Amino acid sequence: MRLFTWSARRILSVQKQASGGSREFWGWLNAVFNKVDYERIKAVGPDRAAAEWLLRCGAKVRFRGFDRWQHDYNGLPTGPLGRYRIEAIDATESCIMYRGFDHLEGLEHVEEIRFNKCIYIEDACLERLSQIKTLQDSLKNMTIVSCGNVTDKGIITLHHLRNLEWLLLSDLPGVKDKDQTVDRLQTALPRLTIELDLA
Repeated sequence: MRLFTWSARRILSVQKQASGGSREFWGWLNAVFNKVDYERIKAVGPDRAAAEWLLRCGAKVRFRGFDRWQHDYNGLPTGPLGRYRIEAIDATESCIMYRGFDHLEGLEHVEEIRFNKCIYIEDACLERLSQIKTLQDSLKNMTIVSCGNVTDKGIITLHHLRNLEWLLLSDLPGVKDKDQTVDRLQTALPRLTIELDLA
């Protein structure tokens, strides 16, 4: 009986280690997917490089002049440099993280970004996004839903997006002082319509 108990404990401890190792493996793989290749950006342009990054991480993009969302990495359109410009990003349930946000530099036509159930999106991501000059000029619509690492601090940084017209905030447990946060955003961006569904 002792041998059985000892064996069962060993098996359970190995399973616990394996599941922890699995989490570490996926974290490592996601970090690799988010690594910025500056040579690639130079070679294919910021829109193509950003599209490759986003699709690699499980997001979707819509190009300017197209109605269809592109979600298949292998189906990315080819053509002359600069022909396909990203107009919208849907990062729902993707693994994009701060490490990859340099891919957004140089995108001049992005009007919409959706962060929905993005476990790696945090305040630093929103701050980085808000500092990108081209996005300050082009971004009009933004959705942030069920991103548990986003707090008031990250939401407030969105005031740099001077052309933002519509913002949906929902299921963000890290946002503690929603009234003050919304007030600060509305003061900085009086044309902004904010839809809230925060507890």
